[in-house]
Amino acid sequence: MADTKQQFDEVIGICRELFSKKLKDYGPSWRIMRPQSVTDQLFIKANRIRSLEIKGTSMINEGIMPEFIAIVNYGVVGLIQLDKGFSDTTDISNEEALALYDRYIAAAKELMYAKNHDYDEAWRSMRISSYTDLILMKLYRTKQIESHHGQTLVSEGVDANYMDMINYALFGLIKLHYGE
Repeated sequence: MADTKQQFDEVIGICRELFSKKLKDYGPSWRIMRPQSVTDQLFIKANRIRSLEIKGTSMINEGIMPEFIAIVNYGVVGLIQLDKGFSDTTDISNEEALALYDRYIAAAKELMYAKNHDYDEAWRSMRISSYTDLILMKLYRTKQIESHHGQTLVSEGVDANYMDMINYALFGLIKLHYGE
């Protein structure tokens, strides 16, 4: 578990660094996004990963790793938007956005540690393509929940699906960064 914690922190650092740099470039312009739009953005990223995995080539000089980073960062944005609601303006500072990022990524990390304990690091035996498929499945579930205005009978809500997507993407990043 010690290696997992260190690896998890390292790939989170990569994601956070990009999030911070984009805040400097654009500010928290994503505050205008409704949760459904965040879900669609996550879908675009996951679908591109699957497309690249199947085709094996890319017409744009970006690989799978930047897309997994985007899934982590948009997943955090989604959690923020669910909590704060969307806004018609960029109503928070860059510092507040980073503090919220840290809060939600810490929650995702704690969830991963708990599940990792129970599942005994089974994710390490999985293929990266399985993370992609699981993220896409979570996205279809999320879209269905959103179509039902967040109401579920027995299932977890949109927030839990965003958390799982973040963690699957982080698993993919660990494997891409450190190798299978």
